[in-house]
Amino acid sequence: METLKNTGTSNRRLPTAIFLLRLALAATFLSAVFSRLGLWGSQSSGWDGFLEYTAQVNSFAPAGMIPFLAISATVLETALGMLLLIGYKTRLAAYGAAILTLVFALTMAYSFGVKNPLDYSVFVDSAAAFLLAGMASSGRWSVDSGLNKN
Repeated sequence: METLKNTGTSNRRLPTAIFLLRLALAATFLSAVFSRLGLWGSQSSGWDGFLEYTAQVNSFAPAGMIPFLAISATVLETALGMLLLIGYKTRLAAYGAAILTLVFALTMAYSFGVKNPLDYSVFVDSAAAFLLAGMASSGRWSVDSGLNKN
């Protein structure tokens, strides 16, 4: 059995790890969207709460830009979350997720200090998405792997 260079790790577990990484990243994005749309019930932040948070995170942005930023973030998180969930255009979605979460982490650090993005693991999400983007395949159980068989 082939091993990953210099690690002694078996490749047979890698497709499962890729699948779980895709699911975890997708869940992170989709849960946030569900919360702002009120789909988590009493645990939801709601749209108004999300607009307030968007203004706090983007403290440097003009007030008139906040709704655009909130809508853009929601559209991107929904699209990236769905693409990662089904494993379609995985590498592109992973790079998008990595860049989006890195920008989010940096804006959080600017507005609140570095502790907040560290506490909420936003840098970890970004690094995980960069890792997924660098993988040679989309893993098992993905639309990409089904399309590549044909």
